[in-house]
Amino acid sequence: MTDQASQRLRAGDQAPEFTLPDADGTPVSLSSLRGKQVIVYFYPAAMTPGCTTQARDFRDVLDDLAAGGFSVVGISPDTPQRLAEFRQRERITFPLLSDRDHAVHASYGAYGEKLRFGQLVVGVIRSTFVIDATGTIASAEYNVNPDGHVSRLREELSL
Repeated sequence: MTDQASQRLRAGDQAPEFTLPDADGTPVSLSSLRGKQVIVYFYPAAMTPGCTTQARDFRDVLDDLAAGGFSVVGISPDTPQRLAEFRQRERITFPLLSDRDHAVHASYGAYGEKLRFGQLVVGVIRSTFVIDATGTIASAEYNVNPDGHVSRLREELSL
Protein backbone atom coordinates (compact mmCIF):
# COMPACT_ATOMS: atom_id res chain seq x y z
CA MET A 1 0.00 0.00 0.00
CA THR A 2 1.16 3.52 -0.65
CA ASP A 3 0.64 6.24 1.89
CA GLN A 4 -2.41 8.32 0.97
CA ALA A 5 -1.83 10.98 3.62
CA SER A 6 0.06 14.17 3.10
CA GLN A 7 2.94 14.94 5.42
CA ARG A 8 1.94 15.15 9.04
CA LEU A 9 1.65 18.60 10.57
CA ARG A 10 3.54 19.79 13.62
CA ALA A 11 3.34 22.63 16.11
CA GLY A 12 4.36 25.85 14.37
CA ASP A 13 2.91 24.86 10.97
CA GLN A 14 0.15 26.97 9.46
CA ALA A 15 -3.18 25.14 9.71
CA PRO A 16 -4.53 24.32 6.23
CA GLU A 17 -7.59 26.39 5.35
CA PHE A 18 -10.87 24.58 4.75
CA THR A 19 -14.52 25.20 4.04
CA LEU A 20 -16.84 22.26 4.67
CA PRO A 21 -20.60 21.81 5.14
CA ASP A 22 -21.87 21.30 8.66
CA ALA A 23 -24.70 18.99 9.70
CA ASP A 24 -27.21 21.48 8.25
CA GLY A 25 -25.27 21.91 4.98
CA THR A 26 -24.05 25.37 5.96
CA PRO A 27 -20.42 26.04 4.93
CA VAL A 28 -17.98 26.55 7.81
CA SER A 29 -14.46 27.88 7.15
CA LEU A 30 -11.45 27.76 9.39
CA SER A 31 -10.83 31.41 8.45
CA SER A 32 -14.22 32.31 9.98
CA LEU A 33 -12.78 31.16 13.32
CA ARG A 34 -9.63 33.34 13.16
CA GLY A 35 -9.09 35.25 16.34
CA LYS A 36 -10.22 32.22 18.37
CA GLN A 37 -8.37 29.14 19.55
CA VAL A 38 -9.86 26.07 17.89
CA ILE A 39 -9.63 22.36 18.58
CA VAL A 40 -10.17 20.52 15.29
CA TYR A 41 -10.51 16.78 15.57
CA PHE A 42 -10.85 14.19 12.82
CA TYR A 43 -12.79 10.98 13.46
CA PRO A 44 -13.67 8.00 11.24
CA ALA A 45 -17.46 7.68 11.49
CA ALA A 46 -20.39 9.11 13.42
CA MET A 47 -22.34 6.78 15.67
CA THR A 48 -19.53 4.27 16.15
CA PRO A 49 -18.35 3.50 19.69
CA GLY A 50 -15.01 5.36 19.74
CA CYS A 51 -16.32 8.35 17.82
CA THR A 52 -19.36 8.59 20.07
CA THR A 53 -17.15 8.47 23.17
CA GLN A 54 -14.95 11.24 21.81
CA ALA A 55 -17.88 13.46 20.77
CA ARG A 56 -19.61 13.00 24.13
CA ASP A 57 -16.40 13.83 25.98
CA PHE A 58 -15.97 17.07 24.02
CA ARG A 59 -19.68 17.86 24.51
CA ASP A 60 -19.45 17.32 28.26
CA VAL A 61 -16.54 19.76 28.73
CA LEU A 62 -17.50 22.29 26.07
CA ASP A 63 -18.31 24.98 28.64
CA ASP A 64 -14.88 24.56 30.28
CA LEU A 65 -13.17 24.68 26.88
CA ALA A 66 -15.14 27.81 25.93
CA ALA A 67 -14.24 29.44 29.25
CA GLY A 68 -10.60 28.76 28.36
CA GLY A 69 -11.10 30.42 24.97
CA PHE A 70 -11.42 27.29 22.82
CA SER A 71 -13.97 26.32 20.19
CA VAL A 72 -14.35 22.70 19.00
CA VAL A 73 -14.96 21.41 15.46
CA GLY A 74 -15.29 17.73 14.55
CA ILE A 75 -14.62 16.54 10.97
CA SER A 76 -15.52 13.15 9.46
CA PRO A 77 -16.32 11.73 6.03
CA ASP A 78 -19.99 11.32 7.02
CA THR A 79 -22.75 13.03 5.03
CA PRO A 80 -24.34 16.14 6.56
CA GLN A 81 -27.53 14.09 7.07
CA ARG A 82 -25.66 11.45 9.08
CA LEU A 83 -23.97 14.20 11.09
CA ALA A 84 -27.38 15.74 11.84
CA GLU A 85 -28.60 12.38 13.16
CA PHE A 86 -25.46 12.03 15.27
CA ARG A 87 -25.77 15.60 16.59
CA GLN A 88 -29.38 15.04 17.59
CA ARG A 89 -28.87 11.58 19.09
CA GLU A 90 -25.87 12.66 21.19
CA ARG A 91 -26.93 16.28 21.82
CA ILE A 92 -23.73 17.61 20.22
CA THR A 93 -23.58 21.41 20.42
CA PHE A 94 -20.41 22.10 18.45
CA PRO A 95 -20.04 22.00 14.64
CA LEU A 96 -19.67 18.63 12.95
CA LEU A 97 -18.31 19.01 9.41
CA SER A 98 -18.53 16.69 6.40
CA ASP A 99 -15.36 15.94 4.40
CA ARG A 100 -16.75 13.35 1.98
CA ASP A 101 -13.69 13.21 -0.31
CA HIS A 102 -11.13 13.20 2.54
CA ALA A 103 -9.37 16.26 1.03
CA VAL A 104 -9.23 18.17 4.31
CA HIS A 105 -8.31 15.01 6.21
CA ALA A 106 -5.39 14.53 3.80
CA SER A 107 -4.27 18.17 4.08
CA TYR A 108 -3.92 17.62 7.85
CA GLY A 109 -2.24 14.21 7.46
CA ALA A 110 -5.34 12.61 8.99
CA TYR A 111 -5.99 10.17 6.14
CA GLY A 112 -3.72 7.35 5.06
CA GLU A 113 -2.30 4.02 6.10
CA LYS A 114 -3.06 2.81 9.59
CA LEU A 115 -3.33 -0.44 11.49
CA ARG A 116 -6.84 -1.62 12.20
CA PHE A 117 -7.22 -4.85 14.11
CA GLY A 118 -3.68 -5.77 13.05
CA GLN A 119 -4.35 -5.15 9.35
CA LEU A 120 -2.82 -2.33 7.32
CA VAL A 121 -5.68 -0.30 5.82
CA VAL A 122 -6.17 3.15 4.32
CA GLY A 123 -8.61 5.36 6.18
CA VAL A 124 -9.16 8.20 8.60
CA ILE A 125 -6.41 8.57 11.19
CA ARG A 126 -8.06 9.81 14.38
CA SER A 127 -6.25 13.10 14.98
CA THR A 128 -6.59 16.27 17.03
CA PHE A 129 -5.15 19.72 16.37
CA VAL A 130 -5.09 22.76 18.60
CA ILE A 131 -4.96 25.86 16.42
CA ASP A 132 -4.14 29.25 17.90
CA ALA A 133 -5.91 32.54 17.14
CA THR A 134 -3.53 33.29 14.24
CA GLY A 135 -4.18 29.96 12.48
CA THR A 136 -0.94 28.34 13.61
CA ILE A 137 -0.96 24.77 14.91
CA ALA A 138 -0.11 24.76 18.61
CA SER A 139 -0.26 20.96 18.87
CA ALA A 140 -0.92 18.00 16.58
CA GLU A 141 -1.76 14.49 17.78
CA TYR A 142 -2.17 11.47 15.50
CA ASN A 143 -3.55 7.99 16.21
CA VAL A 144 -5.52 9.32 19.14
CA ASN A 145 -7.19 6.83 21.46
CA PRO A 146 -10.68 8.23 22.13
CA ASP A 147 -10.81 6.85 25.68
CA GLY A 148 -9.54 9.59 27.97
CA HIS A 149 -8.26 11.75 25.12
CA VAL A 150 -10.33 14.83 25.98
CA SER A 151 -9.26 14.65 29.64
CA ARG A 152 -5.60 14.47 28.62
CA LEU A 153 -6.09 17.35 26.21
CA ARG A 154 -7.67 19.47 28.95
CA GLU A 155 -4.66 18.80 31.17
CA GLU A 156 -2.28 19.79 28.36
CA LEU A 157 -4.25 23.01 27.88
CA SER A 158 -4.34 23.63 31.66
CA LEU A 159 -8.14 23.67 31.71
